[in-house]
Amino acid sequence: MDVKSRLQENLIQELLSYSVFPDPDVLEETIGKYETDSNMWLYGYESEGVLVGIIGFRINDEQEMTIHHLAVEPHSRGAGFGRGIILEIIEEMHPVRIVAETDEDAVQFYRSIGFVIRSLGEKYHGVERFVCTYEIEPEDE
Repeated sequence: MDVKSRLQENLIQELLSYSVFPDPDVLEETIGKYETDSNMWLYGYESEGVLVGIIGFRINDEQEMTIHHLAVEPHSRGAGFGRGIILEIIEEMHPVRIVAETDEDAVQFYRSIGFVIRSLGEKYHGVERFVCTYEIEPEDE
């Protein structure tokens, strides 16, 4: 569900905080981007009526989606919600390709659902970054 209009809610901010550098200023900056940029989308994922995850992304005119934020609340991790979020967003938005940049901690998650992983090297001092790409197969007509 679209949760962009709920950016000032504590739960939305808490979920978003799991996917940004742990700094209140960075979280505020991120919230500001969603509030002011009409090309940024923010969706929440519910399980049994409880919001357990969030995905923030852009999708361009060529239907390439770039994931900027993806998070599942800590007690719900490992239950398949991250994968579910991505499958639901594919169904909803119909991208032809999904791209996400991440750190080493999340590489295995993306690899496990079929993303191709490529190292970007040490983008920040002492931190290797990766680009993860997923090509969506066109449906047979």
